[in-house]
Amino acid sequence: MATTHLWHNARLATLADDTGWGLVEHGALLVQDDRLLWVGALDDMPAALRAQAGVQHDLGGALVTPGLVDCHTHLVYGGQRAREFEMRLQGVDYAEIARSGGGIRSTVAATRASGDAELLAGARRRAQALMAEGVTTLEIKSGYGLSLLDESRCLSIARQLGAELPVSVRTTYLGAHAIPPEFDGRADDYITAVCAWMPALHAAGLIDAVDAFCETIGFTPAQTRRVFVAARALGLPVKLHAEQLSDQDGAALAAEFGALSCDHLEYLSDAGVDAMRVAGTVAVLLPGAYYFLRETQLPPVAELRAQQVPIALASDHNPGSSPGLSLLLMANMACTLFRMTPLEAVLGITAHGAHALGLPDRGRLVAGLRADFAVWDLEHPNELAYWFGHNPCRRVVAGGIERTP
Repeated sequence: MATTHLWHNARLATLADDTGWGLVEHGALLVQDDRLLWVGALDDMPAALRAQAGVQHDLGGALVTPGLVDCHTHLVYGGQRAREFEMRLQGVDYAEIARSGGGIRSTVAATRASGDAELLAGARRRAQALMAEGVTTLEIKSGYGLSLLDESRCLSIARQLGAELPVSVRTTYLGAHAIPPEFDGRADDYITAVCAWMPALHAAGLIDAVDAFCETIGFTPAQTRRVFVAARALGLPVKLHAEQLSDQDGAALAAEFGALSCDHLEYLSDAGVDAMRVAGTVAVLLPGAYYFLRETQLPPVAELRAQQVPIALASDHNPGSSPGLSLLLMANMACTLFRMTPLEAVLGITAHGAHALGLPDRGRLVAGLRADFAVWDLEHPNELAYWFGHNPCRRVVAGGIERTP
């Protein structure tokens, strides 16, 4: 019989719904296997349940929140692009860099030239940096291979990270990220290849969702639709890089396919917001990219809020437009740059991040959900979006098992 663990003497921020922090003083969590068996004030725990506690952990009054969820990352890649950062500071814009062969293509070349062991080591370091701040679930996209062999390598390495590290990893196929050099001038042919590779990658167990970059420097709505049709034929959920640099009506297209999320969204229209609301699609905002690219077009947070579209936040870690590895910093940026509230920001890196991945079994401290939680050297959960530049995470439990942060 599995041992039941009682974690007590804590201030719980349950985030049980979206209306408030769900604070519980003198709180306790009863964990059996990988599930939360009971959540609440210790004095309210039924005696029969409390009698089941085999191991007890006194948290010394610390703050406990759900484990953090980073629902949009590109952790598997080779090389870095510091030179492009310097170029942008000298006045060259992101689109011009991409058109001249830089941008995603430069990372594709570096990724293809890197061995599996090198890619795994780099991705492991990045994942561990996120985990150190309380991340218990993260998504990893492909999109830097852009061939069947190299997309398979990147997705396999993402799967390997999830097997090796105490973190849940969801993998997303982003073959439609950019046009590789061997398909220059043949974007439609490349989309044909992306769709043709999908069944084999799915059969190999490498895909949890399918994404695309719908943009003037990416793929057209018509090409994106072809990718989504192929995903639907395999029963795979879709996501979309949408409306980052212009309004391509990508969000409405994604919503038509019941997308889990649309991400970036700086140029999202009112019609796009409404389509996402109807479809139940999560808006994933990426303040790291907004900051790093020095963007000025704010995502329509007020409209998303008014339409009650769930807003998630993510690191968007990648070498070209968001090289940060702190989800807590993203929460702070969302408040300072996007005028989100601390509660909205924390929901964005917990419950709504899980929603964006189609994982309703985590992101809140509620009995029956997965036992993913983080213990913080903080007094109130609003401090998660307040402090930056240091790590207040003290302990982490992922799937009911304690790990070092």
